[in-house]
Amino acid sequence: MTAALALLAALFLGVADFLGGVLSRRVAQITVLVLSQLVATAAVVPRVLLEPIGPDALPAYGWGALSGAGAAVGVSALYRALAIGTMGVVAPISALGVLVPVAAGLVGGDAPGALLVIGMIVAVVGSVCASGPELRGRGRGGGVKPVILALVAAAGFGTNNLAVAWGSAHDISATLLANVLVTLGLYLVALAMLRVVPRARGRDLVGIVAIGLLGFVANLCFAVASDSGMLSVVAVCASVFPAVTAVLGWWVLKERLLPVQVMGVVLVLGGVAVVAVSH
Repeated sequence: MTAALALLAALFLGVADFLGGVLSRRVAQITVLVLSQLVATAAVVPRVLLEPIGPDALPAYGWGALSGAGAAVGVSALYRALAIGTMGVVAPISALGVLVPVAAGLVGGDAPGALLVIGMIVAVVGSVCASGPELRGRGRGGGVKPVILALVAAAGFGTNNLAVAWGSAHDISATLLANVLVTLGLYLVALAMLRVVPRARGRDLVGIVAIGLLGFVANLCFAVASDSGMLSVVAVCASVFPAVTAVLGWWVLKERLLPVQVMGVVLVLGGVAVVAVSH
């Protein structure tokens, strides 16, 4: 169940990132960020009502606030990178954020067996290869800027995932509430500085709502999974989202999948299968 929840988080996050990248190409990015985060903030209300925050949730608020800051940095950097670069290059680089919670989990006492370690390594390698990083700079996604933004996104996502996991050990609802509120607050500050009035309609608005819901559910799945299983395993399973983004880029946007990309997707699925069975 732990691995399944983490994989669901990866699926939802991969779809949300694809939508965010596509919409940021034709709608002001701050509009996408603010409106989708408003949806995510509203989505946390039922969770808090169904599982009220406990009396000892103070540490969870702190970790939730840190995760919210990490998410704000990670998502904004990723959407910009996806908007100006090739999804197949940007997504796997951003997945390197998995190294943060995996390292913390191992330092904290996670003791995966040899087969499980092999599965995790294969999955991480597959995540990086999934979209075939075309480092020669060919096509619309060439250049250093998308790569730098993707690395910033990786740091933000790593911080977010680690803080969500640690906060969830105290109180999941409090962690998620602080997460969405801090992220929304930072986006609103950016909105005020940019002096942009967020507007979206039709398919764009539907896509933005979907991003908010998918992002919140992904965070919820990750929080529950990390509270019930080894952080290193959960983090690796959740890190396969680049494969989803890459496949959607190929299917919907007709981005060409190189042989290394196909190999990466196969490695991701194989590694995750090993992790799931071993766990």
